[in-house]
Amino acid sequence: MTADDKRTRVLVGVDVGSTSARAGAFDATGRMLASASVGFDVNKPATDHLEHDSEQIWQAVAAAVRRALADGGIDAGRVAGLAFDATCSLVMLDAAGRPASVSTTGADRWNVVMWADHRAIAEAAQITRTGHRALAYVGGTMSPEMELPKLLWLKRHLPAAWGRYGMAFDLADYLTWRATGVPAVSACTVTCKWAYLNHDDGWQRDLLAAIGLGDMLDHLRIPARALQLGTRAGMLAAEAAAALGLPAGIAVGTGLIDAHAGGLGVLAGVAGDRLDESLAVIGGTSTCHMALSPNPRAVPGVWGPYFGAMMPGLWLTEGGQSATGSLLDHVLDLHAEGRALTGDRHGRVIAHIQERKRVEGPGYAHELLVLPDFHGNRSPLADPTLRGAIHGLTLDSSFESLAQLYHATAVGIVYGTRHIIDALNAQGYRIGRLHLTGGHAKNALLVQLYADATGCEVVLPREADGVLLGSALAAAAASGVHADLAAAGRAMVHDGLRIAPNGAAVAVHDRGYRAFHLAIAQRRALVELLNGPA
Repeated sequence: MTADDKRTRVLVGVDVGSTSARAGAFDATGRMLASASVGFDVNKPATDHLEHDSEQIWQAVAAAVRRALADGGIDAGRVAGLAFDATCSLVMLDAAGRPASVSTTGADRWNVVMWADHRAIAEAAQITRTGHRALAYVGGTMSPEMELPKLLWLKRHLPAAWGRYGMAFDLADYLTWRATGVPAVSACTVTCKWAYLNHDDGWQRDLLAAIGLGDMLDHLRIPARALQLGTRAGMLAAEAAAALGLPAGIAVGTGLIDAHAGGLGVLAGVAGDRLDESLAVIGGTSTCHMALSPNPRAVPGVWGPYFGAMMPGLWLTEGGQSATGSLLDHVLDLHAEGRALTGDRHGRVIAHIQERKRVEGPGYAHELLVLPDFHGNRSPLADPTLRGAIHGLTLDSSFESLAQLYHATAVGIVYGTRHIIDALNAQGYRIGRLHLTGGHAKNALLVQLYADATGCEVVLPREADGVLLGSALAAAAASGVHADLAAAGRAMVHDGLRIAPNGAAVAVHDRGYRAFHLAIAQRRALVELLNGPA
């Protein structure tokens, strides 16, 4: 491919999140040309059960791609490659590739166990108790958000459905299969969510046998080896091309988990010693924290180290918070003033907070403290049974009380990120720079809090959507527009605005963060007391 050809080629990245599919078209320099989003449903048949419809997701993907090209006036013939990222949700199909139910309702439409589904807490604990060596690569504790506990739950609780299953995919791999017809699995998805050891011998068959999933690989026709990132998974098949409005035969890159695409979209241009200082923070419904190193670093309570799960040849350490943007939504829903708001609810509350902070300074609402673990703690405490806490409530039910609670929740979310940074730095990282992308990068309150409450510089990407850009990098490498992911990163990933910590605010948050740790210790004592013998 000549230099002139590269300049005119378009890369399409598709991101499937918790409630919508988004498509972005990029040029070879990483400039976004157009994007579009189409929503889909979440089914909640029981507490801790969250499900999707894979066919509805595919239709949303197709509509988003077509709309992005149309809105950007982009000739589909210019598209050189396509790649997908998605939440780490589990897709179940029968042997013919048709949806097979994962739901207690029995409806085949609901054939995807969503990433945030926590039905498999007991199964995750059972896997942790095996003490298998693979646990050393997930922070020592298996999470119910990973796929083995979910598969074990399905086999145990829906045995008739288990008998019908013939295929299983992480969502990104399902989308790649729909696009190419190739039942491949990505080194990103299976290493991070299926206890596949990419640096060693792959599938841990002794672990699968020990937990009752010894038949999983054969029964569900899961490939023996994972495809490495930056490689081509296959070519776009005719039927999928017609649905997407793209030319058949273009390259389809190996897919990624959505947060890992975001990490790629902000860190792929970082090299050398700066890697140890840089943390990708991908914030949306939940938040993921990605750190890369040439050396494996095991961090208690933090997932990884994963080899080649985001960048070939590098080890990934992954922290996370299961509820962040969704927690801010929840706070608005909890409060009468929040429920009464219409339109841009977050924007209205944030505008009020920013005005109050201009008057009161960085100590605004400092007597309120929130532990944000309303959906458990993914990192670094690695305990899905933990619950959130709010200290400092009064009888005030005004809009101002809502604003103070919202601010304290945002602060608690960022303290959770600081807790993860501390855990990483204790194992050899020197994190001082946060590369922020996702929905949180569009929230002016959170952006400044990430700087002030961690003491780190915050770097926003030139292109606002680092997640879609990450998938476009995978498409660029697969199609030959760039030689590999590293070359794509150098050409397409660019820093934008930088935000420094406010010195006065840092001192306030140092005190608040000490209180945060005290509250964690008090919660631990309370839980032990409440759950102890009568």
